[in-house]
Formats: sequence, structure tokens, C-alpha cells
Amino acid sequence: MSSTPAVELRGIGKRFPGVIANYDVDLNVRAGTIHAIVGENGAGKSTLMKTLYGMQEPDSGTISVEGTERRFKSPSDAINAGIGMVHQHFMLADNLTVLENIILGSEPGRRGIIDDTQARTRIADIMSAISTDLDLDMPVSELGVGERQRVEIVKVLFRGARILILDEPTAVLVPEEVDELFVTLSSLVNDGATVIFISHKLDEVLQVSNDITVMRQGTTVAETTPENIDRSGLAELMVGSELPSPAGRTSDIKDDVRLNVENLTVMGVEGRPAVDGASITIRSGEIVGIAGVEGNGQYELCAALLGLMPSSGTVTVDGADLTKATTRQRHDAGLAYIPFDRHREGLMLNAPLWENTLLGREDEDQFGKGPLVDAASVRAYTVDIIKRFGVLTPNETTPAFALSGGNQQKLIVGRTLTTNPGVLVAAHPTRGIDVGAQAAVWDEIRRARDNGMAVLLVSADLEELLGLSDSIAVMFGGSITATLNPDDVTASELGSYMTGTYEEVAS
Repeated sequence: MSSTPAVELRGIGKRFPGVIANYDVDLNVRAGTIHAIVGENGAGKSTLMKTLYGMQEPDSGTISVEGTERRFKSPSDAINAGIGMVHQHFMLADNLTVLENIILGSEPGRRGIIDDTQARTRIADIMSAISTDLDLDMPVSELGVGERQRVEIVKVLFRGARILILDEPTAVLVPEEVDELFVTLSSLVNDGATVIFISHKLDEVLQVSNDITVMRQGTTVAETTPENIDRSGLAELMVGSELPSPAGRTSDIKDDVRLNVENLTVMGVEGRPAVDGASITIRSGEIVGIAGVEGNGQYELCAALLGLMPSSGTVTVDGADLTKATTRQRHDAGLAYIPFDRHREGLMLNAPLWENTLLGREDEDQFGKGPLVDAASVRAYTVDIIKRFGVLTPNETTPAFALSGGNQQKLIVGRTLTTNPGVLVAAHPTRGIDVGAQAAVWDEIRRARDNGMAVLLVSADLEELLGLSDSIAVMFGGSITATLNPDDVTASELGSYMTGTYEEVAS
């Protein structure tokens, strides 16, 4: 291990209009280690990493990489210095193959002719070094989330990265995929690479990292190691409170059925069903969890329920047949949605927060009459959401893109739950938010459930599924393959069901 730090940041500061994102940040990352950065939403983690990756220039401070001071004006400068970044929202082209995605922008060859053999040889060497395997000719659109992540890692290594930044890399992975990722990270470090690991999952941080930096309110507040701190202590440093738990179901399930889905089928690519004959019943005051490795039909299930994808079968809400209803009609019938992808489906990133909270409610009397919007009413409503759900923002006129991912998520959750829906389809409602905000969202979902709401909860957080759900339906290959009682299954067993290996493990 080199005595020269792989990365050394000193006095980094970054301001945006109305926001001090980073101030006086110091960070020392030892070469050949996995260095975790933790902190609550809005603590400045992503801003700091975007600065290191050249996506924005710091207002103050210095960046040194492997002992040489650098000034990055673009990601290309950072890449040339040996830095690669795998973003929480993957930067892959679904219509291209794995090979094409990996080499895009760095195609080997001469005079515009790509040397396919050279590319495949280099990629094979990289995959061998990190103990992974990918079908280079498969379209990325057909890959699961864990495979997509491995494509991203191979892509940055193909560009020569020696320092990797991973932003929330385990957010949507099941335990087996997390284990595979950690094997990959160990292989990288053993081969001389350095990994900077941003995560809200404190157990994983303690398991995989060598060093931990804690950020709060834009600056670094503590440096520690897994040997010197436990999960509770790390949570205290992050948010000043103990680690919350979703456990403790006290739901009072009524007899009235709020959502009934029978034999729902959604066709996917190449004529194969993405959802194959799914049937689900949720009663008033009940939370039904959907567990599955991403890409097994969960997205298509939710999209069909909302009328966003054509499907066969029947969908009934509070006794009303919505099978042929439009998305608007389903919304008016009390069906609400926290979407899978907050950027693509949940927000207008360039619009202010108050315009984002108005989405889907433009014709409600409280927000205006006819075509005219009462901006003052919408702004007041937005301020209430900001306060109730702890959205860190200067004000309601801030554009959505200026918020951290976790604060964007809190805004969406708040916007959805304040409509008091009868049925909530919640896809990863706490993805990317810190432990304090996670507890607040769980409390809000419980409160709405106690008031009679029915919830379909799709989550990759097994603790969340086991703690909140009254029953869990496992999706594998587009079908519901098991219905489980959360009290009778462990997280490990649930992960085995999700990957279709439970019988093998049980035997």
C-alpha cells in the first residue's frame, strides 16, 4: 500500500444560489483501500464526489490525486487522471449491447474503424481480474440491475480508472448481488485500485470499508474505522439519533378489499410476458410487499396498475373496475404512485419545487380555478410538505435538480401521501435517503395505513419489506412464485426466494 494518498482534498468549498453545499471539506483516501463516505441527505456527499469527478469546479480548496495537485474542468480530465465514477442512476444506453456500452467514447481502433478483437480481449482481461462475467453481445435492456452495475464498473476500468467512486452501489441489490459486488471490490483493491464508497446502508459500510468519513451539513465531521465504531455509533455521528427500524407491525387489517388484481399479464420483449398472470388482493389497512431482483416484472406490474402499460386481466379499486380506465381515471379513483425512477418519472428537474408538487393536481379547486393556477396556494402547500417531510432546501422556488437525491425522494413521498390516496403503489419509497428520513417515511406510511390506506410496497430493502409488510409476494421471472409471512422468513431466505434458489438452499 502506497504511503501517498490516492486522493487528498483540502478545504473544498462549493456554493450554489442560496445553498452552501460544501465548506472546508478535508478528505484523505489511502491508496489500495475501500473508503466509505456516509452522511444524511444534503450532507454534501454527492457534491463532493461530483467535484472530484470534474462535473463541477470547487469554489475553494485543492484536489490532489496520487500526490499531484489537479484542477478538473470536466469528467474527461478526471478520467485522464485515473478516476472513474459509477452513478446511482446508471449511465447506460439500453438500445446498445454490453460491449458497445463499455467501449462507447473510448473505442479502440484506427481511422474510425473499431478493433473489435482488441476491445473484447481487454474486456476479458478486466473481467477476469475482478472475477466477473458478462455476455458482451447481450442488449443492456435485457440485463438485471446487478449485471448493469457490473457493466458500469467494467466500463470505468476499460477507461483506465485506478480510483473508483461508487454512489449508493447496493441501493437495489439483493443480498446475493451485494456479496458479488463486495467480491468484485475486494478483487479491485487486491489489484491495486482504490474505491470510494457512498452508502446509507451502515451494516454494509462496516462490513466492506477500511476507513469511514462522516459528513454533516456540508463538511466532514469525523473519521473512523469499522474496528472503532458500531452501527448505532455511526448513525449517531450521521444524524444525531439512534438507528431506526421498520419492525413492529401493529396493522389492523379490515375486511374490505381496496385493491384486487386478477390474472394480470403484461407482454415484454420478444413476445415473452414481463408479468405472467399475477393476482394480488390488498385490504384496508394492509401492506403487501413485492420482493424480487430488479427486472423480474415489478416495474411492469406497477406500470400496468397505473394504466401506463397495456395489460390483460382485471384491476379493481374499492369495487370499481378500472381495467380499461385511463391513468387519470385511476388517479381520481384513489390510486397513487411513488415511482421507481424519481428523475424519469417523478420530477421536472428544471422546474421549481412548487411546480413539482402541483403535478397531477392542476385541476383541484384548492390550487386554482379553471386554467388559472393559484401560485400562492401551491407554494404554501409545498412549504408544508418541505417542513413535514424534512426536505432540505432553501425554499419552495428552488429547482428540483438542486436537491440531493434523497431530498428529491422525500419531496415525491410527501407530495404523494398528502393526497390521502386509498391505494398506494410505492416503489422503493426510501431508496437513497438517510436513516433519519427513512424512519420518517416509514412513520408516514404506517399512519396512512392505520387510516385505512392499502399499500403495495415494492422494495429492494429486505429489512424494510420484512418490517413493514403484512405479507410478501415474491416475483421471479414475471410470476408470483411464493407468498410469505414476514414473521416466518429471514432476510437470507427471502433473498434465496428472490433469486429462485430457495429450494436448493433448503435442501
